[in-house]
Amino acid sequence: MRKASQSIHYHPFFFLLMALVAMTELGLTSFLINAGNDSDTWPTPQYHSLLIFFCFNAVWTTLFATSYILWIVDGAVHVLASIASSVAWLFVNTMLWAISSGIMLHTRGGGNCAGVPTISRSCRQSLTVMALGWTELGLSIATLLATCFWVRASRRRRSFVNDSRRFV
Repeated sequence: MRKASQSIHYHPFFFLLMALVAMTELGLTSFLINAGNDSDTWPTPQYHSLLIFFCFNAVWTTLFATSYILWIVDGAVHVLASIASSVAWLFVNTMLWAISSGIMLHTRGGGNCAGVPTISRSCRQSLTVMALGWTELGLSIATLLATCFWVRASRRRRSFVNDSRRFV
């Protein structure tokens, strides 16, 4: 009997994690933007703009990662499910999260929330926004690397994979 060799591809799981973290980021940034608009209190004008940028990144990541997962599950042929488009999207996504997280690090400054109420927009919640941004950046880099390694391994087997859903 010949044993079927089946390899596990982890990059779809990374897309799922990216979508879940982005949804969390979207909920938190939306809440903070709404609360800041209601009370018209912002630590700095740059912070308000940066939260909007984080919200945009979260929407961008949620839409694409969720679409990618649905195309994998459904098996539908679509241009956005191709390897080239997913690598290009992951590169753009990585750049967006790197820029926003880096700017937040310098805009927010410090991580000591001692003496600040447990739930405060000025410290703990903005620290969480920054932490989720760095997490999303790490997941985006890991997904990009996993996808590139998957493509390289597929080419070595002489069965070039031109569609990311063929592993299912």
